[in-house]
Amino acid sequence: MSSTTEYTPKTGTGRIANFVDSRVGGSAMVKEFGRKIFPDHWSFMFGEVALYTFVLLLLSGTFLTFFFDPSMTHITYNGSYVPLKGIGMSVAMQSTMDISFDVRGGLFMRQVHHWSALLFVASVSVHMLRVFFTGAFRRPRELNWVVGGVLLILALAAGFTGYSLPDDLLSGNGLRIIDGVIKAIPIVGTYISMFFFGGEFPGIHVIPRLYSLHIMIVPAMIILMIVIHLFMVVTHKHTQYPGPGRRNDNVVGFPVGPVYAAKAGGFFFIIFGIVAFISGFFQINAIWNYGPYDPSPVSAGTQPDWYIGFVDGALRLMPGFIGNFPFEWVIPFPWGDNTLNLAVLLPALVPAGILFTIMFAWPWIERWVTKDDREHHVLDRPRNAPFRTAVGMAGVVWYCTMWAAASSDLIATHFLVSLNDVTYWLRVLFIIGPFVAFFVTRRICLSLQRKDREIVLHGRETGTIQMSPEGGFSEKHEDIDVYRRYLLTNFEDRLYIPAQPDAAGHITRKEKRRAKFSKLFFEDRVAPVTPKELEAAHGHHEVEGANDSDSIEK
Repeated sequence: MSSTTEYTPKTGTGRIANFVDSRVGGSAMVKEFGRKIFPDHWSFMFGEVALYTFVLLLLSGTFLTFFFDPSMTHITYNGSYVPLKGIGMSVAMQSTMDISFDVRGGLFMRQVHHWSALLFVASVSVHMLRVFFTGAFRRPRELNWVVGGVLLILALAAGFTGYSLPDDLLSGNGLRIIDGVIKAIPIVGTYISMFFFGGEFPGIHVIPRLYSLHIMIVPAMIILMIVIHLFMVVTHKHTQYPGPGRRNDNVVGFPVGPVYAAKAGGFFFIIFGIVAFISGFFQINAIWNYGPYDPSPVSAGTQPDWYIGFVDGALRLMPGFIGNFPFEWVIPFPWGDNTLNLAVLLPALVPAGILFTIMFAWPWIERWVTKDDREHHVLDRPRNAPFRTAVGMAGVVWYCTMWAAASSDLIATHFLVSLNDVTYWLRVLFIIGPFVAFFVTRRICLSLQRKDREIVLHGRETGTIQMSPEGGFSEKHEDIDVYRRYLLTNFEDRLYIPAQPDAAGHITRKEKRRAKFSKLFFEDRVAPVTPKELEAAHGHHEVEGANDSDSIEK
């Protein structure tokens, strides 16, 4: 005969917790998740920065929605900012001015929101770069890589829709560029523009529509992507950097509770403090300096937010014609002529399309080339994957060239050079820069691998010069510790895989193409130190040490 004694908490908090747990079963979920092991490395914190800045975006954005009015109704400003009194503007612009000058803490919250947006996109971008350069996108994380790419695109969309809401001169110029790109689409472009803006640009509906996207649709999709991303991280377990005891079938680190829970809580407040400090002391997006949007003037020296600047830069780099070849054609149709303006469509769509297409497809490209369908939970050091690292740096240089081109006018005025010369040099860099970056990065990676090999075989240079009994001088080398040696030697030796025949003995064209890519990927390589080489090198060092001691004794 057995009896069951029900647990009765003695405190009020305990009774509430027990009541909730007995009905939702939360303790089992907390216990299971709390035992999850996560590795510890500073580069993993970029993902946490992205999550925490998004939380700050939600909190500050919620505050701003109480005071912002997205109406495009035209009124006369009569608020606290005297220089703009009597100036006509939209209600959206007026409410933004009121938030900045009349709502207690409004300007601070605006700047918290704006700085958080910039840091959110930056942290997502750097996090994606970390994942790419370390090979964390490989099986079973290909779909999570795609989720990350979608999250990056949504972050850009959230930033642009919010950046356009104040209806000031700077944001209006950005919308004017979007209007020009839309209208460059043949046949349907003008209809899409009229629908989006609610009439001829600037229309009467674009701000309310962007507002709906910014506060509801895009944030909801971002939250969905974050939930899916975190679910996959927990399901697949976290990747870890190579080191002693770290294998594909284990995770070396600390449990979520209480170690990482405490760290995460503290880190959130550090991020919040940094954002609050920046927002309180560094002004950003001072819309009163630009004034309300007016389609007639075009201001010089204005810059978009950094994450969208590459599109503006690509538009500035694109020539209207090359020689006698124009990038604009008039196409006759039965209802009239339509203009196909590739000088606008190509730079606005093609560079972004190339970047995101390669980014999304890369896990499958690398898996096809390497014929590697295994699960990978241990990361690569970027130097040990020279081709991938070189491709990543080529993309970074290509992106940064377009990004710099968005500030071509400021570069010209600040350095007192010709704007045309700046544009010509950036065009040259746009074309040859990625190739130079690819070549230089790959050679640097191979050189670092050779340096690692030299350190493992011959030890670390100490800078100490010693003289032998025979009068010769040499630098003393010091053996590295076991942990360091493991890190420098324990990586996968990727070999060139020639074309393989199929079951019928035929080599298909697809397989030949794969072999060519494999040769391009892995023809230049530095093999890791083998145990025999290491044993021979250490035996040589011991013999040298014995000979030296014998010589000294004699």
